[in-house]
Amino acid sequence: MKFLIIGLGNIGNEYAHTRHNIGFDVVAAFVQKHGGIFKQERLAYVATVKWKGRTFICICPTTYMNLSGKAFKYWLDKEKIALEHTLT
Repeated sequence: MKFLIIGLGNIGNEYAHTRHNIGFDVVAAFVQKHGGIFKQERLAYVATVKWKGRTFICICPTTYMNLSGKAFKYWLDKEKIALEHTLT
C-alpha cells in the first residue's frame, strides 16, 4: 500500500525553517528518522520511505506554495495513489 505525504512550503533560503516552511521541516524529519534520502525530481524533492509494511512517497515541491498543486497532482498520478492515501 502506498501513501503520498506532501510537505508544503516555499523554496529559497529566506523561507528556510520559518513558519512558512513547517511542512517541509515535518516531512524532512519523517524522512530522516526512517532513513530516506531526498532526490530532486520533477517538480519536487522526493524520498521514498518504507515503514510498517507501507511505502510513503514524501515530496517537498520545488514550486512556491501557490503552485504546489502541480507537484501534488503530478506525483499523485505518477505513483497511482488514491486521494484518500494522501497527507498534506
